[in-house]
Amino acid sequence: MTTHHPIAIIGGGLGGLTAARVLHVAGVEATVFELDASAGTRTQGGMLDIHEENGQKALHAAGLHDDFRTLIHDGGQAMRLVGPDGTVHLADEDDGSAPRPEVDRGDLRDLLLNSLPDGTIRWGVKATGARPLGDGRHEVAFADGSTITTDLLVGADGAWSRIRPLVSDAKPAYTGISFVETDLLDADTRHPRSAALVGGGFFISLGDRRGFLGHRETDGSLHVYTALRADEGWLDTIDFGDTAAAKAAVLSHFDGWDESLRALVADADGALVPRRIHALPVGHRWDRVPGVTLLGDAAHLMSPFAGEGANLALLDGAELGQAVAAHPGDIEAALTAYEEALFPRAEASAAESAGSLEAMFGPRGLERTVELFTTGPAGR
Repeated sequence: MTTHHPIAIIGGGLGGLTAARVLHVAGVEATVFELDASAGTRTQGGMLDIHEENGQKALHAAGLHDDFRTLIHDGGQAMRLVGPDGTVHLADEDDGSAPRPEVDRGDLRDLLLNSLPDGTIRWGVKATGARPLGDGRHEVAFADGSTITTDLLVGADGAWSRIRPLVSDAKPAYTGISFVETDLLDADTRHPRSAALVGGGFFISLGDRRGFLGHRETDGSLHVYTALRADEGWLDTIDFGDTAAAKAAVLSHFDGWDESLRALVADADGALVPRRIHALPVGHRWDRVPGVTLLGDAAHLMSPFAGEGANLALLDGAELGQAVAAHPGDIEAALTAYEEALFPRAEASAAESAGSLEAMFGPRGLERTVELFTTGPAGR
């Protein structure tokens, strides 16, 4: 069975939901198609610093900035940078004045979801592909055998977007960095040494092209990414079904590091989660294709080392919604205006992210990262 939706947004992440919200505020109907079976299917997790110049700008456009302020994690902008021997090289406290407040990704997503009318989200549908029908219209196929047609197709479906091939042949490439995620639950009580090490906000330890990136979550846990410059197949050599063996394999790359740092893996609760970090080419863009565009990671996937991914997705969604609302009846004018702003903005952030990756995981990574945080955007 095929149904028609004037605007179809594939993907219910932060960018897709922001686009739907801004369109709703403007009185324009859109439908979001999301793979998750429901809002609570999986933990969104992770802390996000929401920047004034993009993420917060988007929330203003969505009419949600005041509600966003109630979600801020007090103390979350604190930052600590230490060396492999545990020496603290930089420590900033959160006095509430910094312009990049921290929120829980799940809380922010819930704020966006709750701002949309019932029926906006179609849950539990997995897009498998899309094809042009002519005159800017497209058909999208889903895994359950259903299809839709649409006048405006928005690919907000992340790194491995099924919509991207309509406009671009680009595919994400491995950046050379692999993560292993761990959690330390109820940290102040159960892991006081690690809690004291990480502090109240963001934590980084770097040396010899590897390190630990961590954050205190709003539930009192510590979420840690062990990061390593490694071959793409390195994670395949580890049996993550055997947690003890996986911990030993990861820690074998941190011989000689201070025991307080090694404990971020050794004392972790639950299974370890492997992740390879991929990115689209810096400057990824496409020629105007009638009736379809991309936002967020589908448009400009980058490594997380500039802290811009979620912020750009929010702004993409807001600016796309504003462009469509500003050009009623003229989708091509709206998409042209949207993409003219999107491409240079994404290129600048992707270049910053790639540069930060090289600084953090290259020679003198610790020293260069201290410089980044004291002289670059993250230090302001």
